[in-house]
Amino acid sequence: MSLSFDEFLKVDIRAGRILRAEPFAEARTPAYKLWVDFGPEIGEKKSSAQITANYALEDLPGRKVMAVVNFPPRQIGPVMSEVLVLGVPDADGEVVLLAPDKDVPLGARMY
Repeated sequence: MSLSFDEFLKVDIRAGRILRAEPFAEARTPAYKLWVDFGPEIGEKKSSAQITANYALEDLPGRKVMAVVNFPPRQIGPVMSEVLVLGVPDADGEVVLLAPDKDVPLGARMY
């Protein structure tokens, strides 16, 4: 399946900073609840992420991430996930978060 450039531009991927993370005990697969700040235009959004294999809770606050911010909210157990935090699998299939490698403003759009 190919995707046109105009279709790609519809996906709004932004830089954010994790403000806080909590265990998501109710999740079927081990996960964390995340609160991510995308700056003044978008604000703070919630998400859940299956990143427990590679990240300790205490290491997440302050970490920059990339996320899709314009998907409709999705109910995941008792949590309404408002953004999709992006990652790629490592050699074991566990999620590694995608993040800018330099400091960028919160809410910066990927292009």
